[in-house]
Amino acid sequence: MNELHCLQIDELLCDYVDGTLSAENKVAFEAHTAQCAACQELVADVTGAVNFMERAALVEAPKELVTRILFHTPKQAPLLEAMAKQDWMKRWLAPLIQPRFAMGMAMTILSFSMLGKFVAPVRQIKPSDLDPVKVWRSVDDSAHRTWDKFVKYYDNLRLVYEVQTAIDDIKGEPEEQAGAAKSNTKKSGESK
Repeated sequence: MNELHCLQIDELLCDYVDGTLSAENKVAFEAHTAQCAACQELVADVTGAVNFMERAALVEAPKELVTRILFHTPKQAPLLEAMAKQDWMKRWLAPLIQPRFAMGMAMTILSFSMLGKFVAPVRQIKPSDLDPVKVWRSVDDSAHRTWDKFVKYYDNLRLVYEVQTAIDDIKGEPEEQAGAAKSNTKKSGESK
């Protein structure tokens, strides 16, 4: 590529400004811009604009402003839903992506694997162990067993509470009767 035309300069301008233009093309590009005043002015304008943008601080629009603009723009419901979904993902997934959390999870998994190695015998995973139906049944069974244990524990607590209340009632009954008898004798003594 010996000589470039103004249209080719237009096409290669972005690569030149970014610094990704090959050495041969760069020499031809600079030779053409040295001879063509219009292309030289265009290159100066573009490099000036890029330099200005690099110096400018990155400004992020407030979320409320974006939401209000989208709310008042007709037929933007899919975009609003996408933004809401993205905000939800950022809010809930951001803590999970943090290095501390990832290292904590890795250490937890490592700890459980070490405990499992010493507590339970190690057996190789078979393809049948990864069957989604079996995995789902196992998880479902574990959830139901845990729920049943919780219900049984709650029922036992309720039974213990009822028995304790009945015992307290029985213990308190003679004292109440004795107190009622004393108050009856005082009332009868005062009336005489």
